[in-house]
Amino acid sequence: MIDYYKTLGVKRTASNADIKSAYRKLARLRHPDVNHDSETAAREFDLLSKAYRVLSDPQERAYYDLQLNSLNSSRSSILHSDNPHARRARNLAVQAKWDRVVDEVLEHDRRENRERQRAVFTTVSLFLSTFFVALMRPPLWQVFDYAGRAIMLTLFVIGVWHLATRLREYIQHYTYIPNPIQTSIMREDEPEQPFTRFSAYTFLLVGYALSIGVGLFIGWHTQDFFNDLTLLFQHRVEVVHSNLLMYSSAALITDLVIYPPIAVLIVDTMQALAARID
Repeated sequence: MIDYYKTLGVKRTASNADIKSAYRKLARLRHPDVNHDSETAAREFDLLSKAYRVLSDPQERAYYDLQLNSLNSSRSSILHSDNPHARRARNLAVQAKWDRVVDEVLEHDRRENRERQRAVFTTVSLFLSTFFVALMRPPLWQVFDYAGRAIMLTLFVIGVWHLATRLREYIQHYTYIPNPIQTSIMREDEPEQPFTRFSAYTFLLVGYALSIGVGLFIGWHTQDFFNDLTLLFQHRVEVVHSNLLMYSSAALITDLVIYPPIAVLIVDTMQALAARID
């Protein structure tokens, strides 16, 4: 139960004039217009208004004083009693409170670890799938028939939606937009998120570009090896060795667009199933 007398900073024997004067003084300091529409100031102003409304009305104040006296008497009878049962009740209450606090902290840490693990799985699977596509240039589209291509397109659409949803969720959870310099100097509040929105976008773009570059570099130096692997599909794909560079420039762009979202969808689905099993 909230002590409205402490809220207004007056004694329980204060007169109506004292209550009104204290309310006016605090209202000028806590009004949202004075505090730049702060949510904290708005909550404090609402509490002040409620305290003044109750204590300024004689009937409301009398009923409130009766409830406050009853609550204080019940608290004092338990908290200050030397009875063994009262001491045991106090110990149990304190232990239950600390157990609840510890459980909330542990549950919060578990949720954060799960969210961080999901973000790592999604990002790493995006970069690795892009790297392997640039490295191996798998001719899956040429190997599949119409049914296989339809399945691949369906997975691609679902994968794009899944990847966009996950990235937007992670960016909102782990990044923030820096305030202007003047605002940050006046408020001096620390953001809860660890990274800026710009650094997150930079990380994604640089990681994606590095995955493509490293994959193409290694693939260029191991071209003969992957050409031998391509020959395994020769009964389904017409491989034109003299036009290899044309294939790399035309089909590689399509592969880099189609395959990574599908890989992210598969990896995230497997990770979610494994988490449910655990």
